[in-house]
Amino acid sequence: MSTLNQLLNRSAVLALAAFTVVAAGAVEIPDESRVNGIAVGCQAYTFNRFSVFEAIEKTAAAGGKVIEFYPGQKLTRDEPGVKWDHNSPDAVVQRVKEKLAQHKVRAVNYGVVGIPKDEAAARKIFEFAKKMELYAVTTESVDALDTIEKMVKEYDIRVGFHEHAKRMKKGPDGKPVEDPGYKIWNPEYVRDLVKDRDARIGACADTGHWQTSGLKPLDAIKILKGRIISLHMKDRAALGTGQHDQILGTGVGQCKEILAELKAQGFKGNISIEYEFNWDNSVPDVKQCIEFVTANYPGKP
Repeated sequence: MSTLNQLLNRSAVLALAAFTVVAAGAVEIPDESRVNGIAVGCQAYTFNRFSVFEAIEKTAAAGGKVIEFYPGQKLTRDEPGVKWDHNSPDAVVQRVKEKLAQHKVRAVNYGVVGIPKDEAAARKIFEFAKKMELYAVTTESVDALDTIEKMVKEYDIRVGFHEHAKRMKKGPDGKPVEDPGYKIWNPEYVRDLVKDRDARIGACADTGHWQTSGLKPLDAIKILKGRIISLHMKDRAALGTGQHDQILGTGVGQCKEILAELKAQGFKGNISIEYEFNWDNSVPDVKQCIEFVTANYPGKP
């Protein structure tokens, strides 16, 4: 083979490699943000009575390596009028990045946030995610699925559809009945919604809301196999309404079994502890939840 042909072949290989990198170039969660192979931290909503900066501090204090932000939280305790979201100016973004670096916490998700059908408005959210080097965005905007898929392909950022519990409304007889217009609580609905879409679109699995809806969360995790982008992991004393969050592994949430199933599915996303109890002093509880995950996850892939 001539030198020219060798160079051409080498160029083709390099070009193919570059294309492969671009094609699979979505931000991954690095090993340093994982413990025992799993990335676990907090959904900042756990600390919604505090500021973004305090949520980062509390996540670190609880042993979390990653954090999921939500829109509208006040930036700092001393600046209650400054809100954190995808409209924040670059100077505020930089301050948050510096705070994250200080506490060795990585931002991985943002949501639950409404994603508009309008591409220009949606692009604001994805530009923010790109600036923050996020793994994914979490939404319930099923009506904007076409726009979401376009943005996912353009920005190479994942989107997980979050699943709140069943919604109830007043029936003809005045008694509560399920709202048939709200379907996203159902993992089968989400599975079918995304099955023919880009592989970077899937579910943000909220195991607590599934329990509220009367679902066994392990069954739901299996239904969504291959499409789980991230989790809001919770445990409850019983299935159904009226239950509050409790330490992982102490209820009916099938937490150990879920961790084993995630490992078997090759899950690469993050687990957010979204602990909606003991609001003013939840760090000790959250710490136990994070320790449960890292102790019971079956190890690195």
